Amino acid sequence: MFCPPLKITFLGTGTSSGVPMIACSCEVCVSTNKKDKRLRSSILVESETTSIVVDTTPDFRYQMLRTGTIKMDAVLITHPHKDHIAGLDDIRAFNFFQKQSMNVYANELTQKALQKEFSYIFAEHKYPGIPDITLCDIPEEPFMIGDIPVTAIKVWHLNMPVLGFRFGNFTYITDANRIEEKEKEKITGSSILVLNALRKQKHISHFNLEEAIDLVQELKVPEAYFTHISHQLGLHDEVTKELPTGMHISYDNQQVVTKKILRR
Repeated sequence: MFCPPLKITFLGTGTSSGVPMIACSCEVCVSTNKKDKRLRSSILVESETTSIVVDTTPDFRYQMLRTGTIKMDAVLITHPHKDHIAGLDDIRAFNFFQKQSMNVYANELTQKALQKEFSYIFAEHKYPGIPDITLCDIPEEPFMIGDIPVTAIKVWHLNMPVLGFRFGNFTYITDANRIEEKEKEKITGSSILVLNALRKQKHISHFNLEEAIDLVQELKVPEAYFTHISHQLGLHDEVTKELPTGMHISYDNQQVVTKKILRR
């Protein structure tokens, strides 16, 4: 499948509380290093003609402003937790300037949560100025958004199904602690993998750093970036020194670029 070169921007790389965490005075939360300041996790995927955001976090408005994003073609939602959907209302700015509805792709579980959380968006009689959203199902087979191919990858966040996404040779997975073998096959062959690595200690519903490293090595992905990071992981620069070659702790506003591919 053809995929044009892509630019991926890490809009946020933090866990649900963000970093620094409110009321915390640990060395990470008081760090002056910009790489230790983390908004909630989200990415922007761009080709020359198409822009897609994965998740609309509570920080979505600020994330769009600080990246200077003025065009959005679609939104992909990984799952219905608040730190991944709370900023959906700010889609209305794109509605206003683009003069069209925004396609929001999500699984059935997430669509139901969005309809409940943002009931006013989907009301029969709509208040003027609210977001204009078209909910779209996510097919099991690869599909296209503009010129960007998208493949959904089902992972598990304890007992909740969460969607990761592969764009060409770039794969993004957040909020997971288990991936079934048939879904791992969808990741195989990726050149870049982004994977959640919450902290060093084991967690009930997220990969910890050791588990994330092991999975990257199992899948033989040459370059990996860890995201959805808590203050418990440690200082960015210190943890970076501990990582195997080709693995990185991602940070807010970091960008990676993929090459054009003709087939998977």
